[in-house]
Amino acid sequence: MDNDVEGVTQPLLTSTSSSAVNSTEDDPTRPRAEELRTVEGGTLLETATYGRSLTWSSAYILVISRVIGSGIFATPGAIVKSSGSVGLSLLLWIVGTILSACGLAVSLEYGCMLPRSGGDKVYLEFTYQRPRFLASTLVAAQAVLLGFTASNCIVFSKYTWFALNVQPTETQSKALAAGLLTAITIMHARFLKGGIRIQNLLGWTKVFLIAVTAITGLFVIIFQPKHPSESDSSNGGAGAKVFSWDELWKDSNWSLGPLSTSLFKVFYSYAGLNNVNNVLNEVKEPVRTLKTVCPAALLTACGLYILANVSYFLVVPIQEIKNSGELVAALFFERAFGSHLGRTILPLAIAISAAGNVMVVTFTLARVNQEIARQGFLPFSRILSSSRPFNSPLGGLIVHYIPSILVITLPPQGDVYNFILDVEGYPSQFFALAVTVGLLLLRVRRPDLKRPFKAWLPAVWLRIVVCVALLAAPFFPPPDWKGDVDFFYATYAIVGVGIIVFAVVYWYVWTVLLPRWRGYTIEEEVEVLEDGTSITTLVHSYNKS
Repeated sequence: MDNDVEGVTQPLLTSTSSSAVNSTEDDPTRPRAEELRTVEGGTLLETATYGRSLTWSSAYILVISRVIGSGIFATPGAIVKSSGSVGLSLLLWIVGTILSACGLAVSLEYGCMLPRSGGDKVYLEFTYQRPRFLASTLVAAQAVLLGFTASNCIVFSKYTWFALNVQPTETQSKALAAGLLTAITIMHARFLKGGIRIQNLLGWTKVFLIAVTAITGLFVIIFQPKHPSESDSSNGGAGAKVFSWDELWKDSNWSLGPLSTSLFKVFYSYAGLNNVNNVLNEVKEPVRTLKTVCPAALLTACGLYILANVSYFLVVPIQEIKNSGELVAALFFERAFGSHLGRTILPLAIAISAAGNVMVVTFTLARVNQEIARQGFLPFSRILSSSRPFNSPLGGLIVHYIPSILVITLPPQGDVYNFILDVEGYPSQFFALAVTVGLLLLRVRRPDLKRPFKAWLPAVWLRIVVCVALLAAPFFPPPDWKGDVDFFYATYAIVGVGIIVFAVVYWYVWTVLLPRWRGYTIEEEVEVLEDGTSITTLVHSYNKS
């Protein structure tokens, strides 16, 4: 453990270092390894063996690149179609920002209280220590079965080929997507600092491209005269008049169903605001950085999202936006820059955005996998936990790479692939709900913990309500009893619940049934590897009597 970190010189709680505890045999009064690591040890700062190389700007890019993906180019059309009006659409984006801020407040309190890599894994293990190993098993199951990065790899491939004006075969499309993931994995494994610099560059490029989108609408309105057909358009046309009070709320649809669907789209556009929580062992001045980076990223994303939507409304007639599906940005760029330039710029912008997203997701999920391996919940934990041979989380990258490459290459493109993405997202709401409820439990159970940031209580309760709504939403049937894919509308939710049930059953057999049947208990022993990494090994302790 390294408690003498720049900006934080005192531990959050006084506790013995876990690296000094390898067994309880020498001293029966010494705390057991699992008690030390998951309770008091979890509140101590810890530095990764490859050091703290993430500055404030690097941490900011980790968050903003995760939040801003390809969604802003695709979702506004669907949101306007559901809400019916420009004013209600913008209002939904603002409300979605507020809801996202509630979730961020929960992550900030946990992250400042437990400034260690691992994110929700650390928080769940710290909060729910009983039943023993259940929280760790659930997190490990999610990481191995659902911890893949595929969607933005496919988006990168699709729009790169489109920009090159090439109609690829399915094999070519998958090959480019797999090539991106492979190159990023090698970069993060072999050239750690170089990978950070590249993902910083891609992140800033992404922010710049969306900023260009945001200001282009104003530029076009000021310097490009409107065509007569646009000014006379019966659907409201494009331009500033769409923001007159009468036009702003025209055709608003205040029905609960469409509003909920639109709000969920906005809410998911902010996923990843807690991305830096996963890598706090590598962040300089982690607590101070966390308290400023995440709110800054939230404000940046909110501003860019609102301005980009305003640009769409200024340039593209409202009726065309409603009918655009996922191509509202394509219509925008074509009207702003012409068909030739717009056809090239837009796909490349989305491809760059997707590649940057893949880089930061791979970077952070590899650290989560390494933390899971360190606690003995993956096979070959010594190998997967080590930072050798390149002083990087190679083992965590491999654990992330295998399911990701399988999801990219094996399923056919189309409904099956979209179904897998739905299954990936649904169980995460269970974990979000558990983390939020756990925050309230810790305030009662552990008021002694130092909390450099404390979430506003109404925001915590609002976050709980949102999680429950997202979990319940799939079980309310749509009019045609079908979802986004050609299956029963709640199939992805049923499968997601099934994965969690499977993990619980596995935990019961592994930690309760087999030990009771064979007469042993599972004990934890702390071991320090040659590279300085502290890991926990799970051993069977048989009753000698």
